[in-house]
Amino acid sequence: MTSGSLLVRSKRRWVLSTIELEEEDKGPYPKPISKMFNNMSGDHHEFHISGMGVDEPPLGVFEIDKVTGDVFANRALDREKYPKPFHIKFDIIHQHTRNRLDKVLAFDVELKDINDNAPEFVPPQITEQVKESTRGMLLYVHDIDKENTPNSQISVSQIFLCQFLNKNVEKVFLYIFQKVKKYEVIVKANDHGEDMKSSTAVITLNIVDTNTHLPTFKSREVCFVQEASIKDDILRIGVEDKDTPKTPGWNAIYYFMEGNEDENYKIETDPDTNEGILSVIKKKDYEKTNTAKLKVGVKNAEPLTICKDYKDDGKGEEPTADSVTIDITVIDINDPPVFDKDPVDVYQKEEEQPGMVLYTPTVHDAEGNLIRFDLLEDPAGWVTIDEKTGTVTSTKKMDRESPFVDNTTSIYKILIRATDDGKPQGTGTCTVRIHLRDINDNLPQLVNKGVIMCGNKVSKVMVQANDSDAVPYSGPFTFSLGGDDKDLAQRWKLDPATGSGLVSLKQLPYGNYPVPLLIQDQQNMVGRDTVEVTVCDCGEKNVSPILLRCYSYENIQFDLCSYMFGCVSAVLLLIIMCQCGKKFTIPTAEDEGNQTLIKYNQEGGGSECKVCLTCCVWILKKVGL
Repeated sequence: MTSGSLLVRSKRRWVLSTIELEEEDKGPYPKPISKMFNNMSGDHHEFHISGMGVDEPPLGVFEIDKVTGDVFANRALDREKYPKPFHIKFDIIHQHTRNRLDKVLAFDVELKDINDNAPEFVPPQITEQVKESTRGMLLYVHDIDKENTPNSQISVSQIFLCQFLNKNVEKVFLYIFQKVKKYEVIVKANDHGEDMKSSTAVITLNIVDTNTHLPTFKSREVCFVQEASIKDDILRIGVEDKDTPKTPGWNAIYYFMEGNEDENYKIETDPDTNEGILSVIKKKDYEKTNTAKLKVGVKNAEPLTICKDYKDDGKGEEPTADSVTIDITVIDINDPPVFDKDPVDVYQKEEEQPGMVLYTPTVHDAEGNLIRFDLLEDPAGWVTIDEKTGTVTSTKKMDRESPFVDNTTSIYKILIRATDDGKPQGTGTCTVRIHLRDINDNLPQLVNKGVIMCGNKVSKVMVQANDSDAVPYSGPFTFSLGGDDKDLAQRWKLDPATGSGLVSLKQLPYGNYPVPLLIQDQQNMVGRDTVEVTVCDCGEKNVSPILLRCYSYENIQFDLCSYMFGCVSAVLLLIIMCQCGKKFTIPTAEDEGNQTLIKYNQEGGGSECKVCLTCCVWILKKVGL
């Protein structure tokens, strides 16, 4: 065993004293670190070692001379990588039999720490938002050299009011007192080992203003409030606060301390100006009291930061919040009349005889003033109102189909007003909604009085009807031929028998054919109407009946009238142009006169403008008629 070493009894074997090997030793290697011997050794023995660093990772770090027992280290080791001792077993065996000659012994190799690592901040660069007048932030710094040795003992330079929790590691607090917006701090940490090592951290602190000042009221004011006047923003109360505007430490919160037990008032904060806005939310009873005294307090949205000896330890005394007393004088005003119901629904059948009482209102006035009624809105002029009682009476029959009635709800609206004789006068209004119940007072009629039948293609046209009444006094409708003429029955029929399809029973010459029809609604009310069927040739192409123009000998007179009207309009325009502009002459036909009276006291006769009466014929020729 090693010279001068002692045997230490372990749980299972004898352990020699620990061998120390300095980490990161520069050699040269292999480097002898110890020598083993045994009393049982002789000419035929061998020394063997095994364990960590030999045949266990890290492999090949240690070896022994089998004959002499010298133990060597083959390379340098980092203690921070292998902080625990290397435990190595030591055997002596016979060269030939390979039998163990003695009990297994063991020895430990421990790496001696050197100061090869500088303290490190984690992270080395930090940016933080830090509230003023409070503990700013926590820094972490550590050294991986051996604990509880000068190599891992850390000191942080006292830059910018640093205070240490523990000089050994790790945690450093920065306290922020100065009121600036931003700090950039370099903090240095060094160890205490030989060849002292150090590192730095760059810390950027953005100082966030906190609530270090209470708001204080600027002034006290008196407000006069009208009775029964629910009104916002009757008074604004201003405060001063030295904290940063638009931050929780500056935003004011107003509250009632006294005087609002009946909850007549509310107070809110204007987020832009930080003023308190006083409003009336419940009517003040003038007969009960004509004065009010409110005590209003103010605080910030953020709790006040209390510092003692520059430490936010919460042990400082919180100052008393500011308050203001507001004296309010309540002035009585005239309460307007109030209708018992608004709006009011009245139900009435249409076309009733005039003189029907539709509605009599109930109105309350707190002062008991005399009340006068009048109509503000009666678009159809169907009603009148009693000036003293407010009774609404019909003066005309009410037609549900009137344009003044909402056709979707069948409601006719009027607006009545009640005015008292107070000073100033008070008024109230009420909307009366008259629901008109429909009766069957309208006959069904044809939608289109004329239809076109393409005689060369079809023998059927569709007719449509409508009824101004509502269901069940309208469609669906039943159609039938409206005459006893045999020719009518021989020429036309309805398909289906009571439907809206009109069918010609035989080939009809092109022309116009009036067909009388009977149209019956669901309540058997019958309307008589005549549809004009124009039978014509639509050509080979499919032409829309709406755009189709049919010309035949039977309808040429109608078209001639249209063109004659156009010709006359053109002639009148030409006459106006002759009178207002340059003289010119329109030639007339040879067989026609000037169509004017002659002034015999002038030479020559005739008018200044000669009008062609045959121009209409020319126009008809141009369109191919």
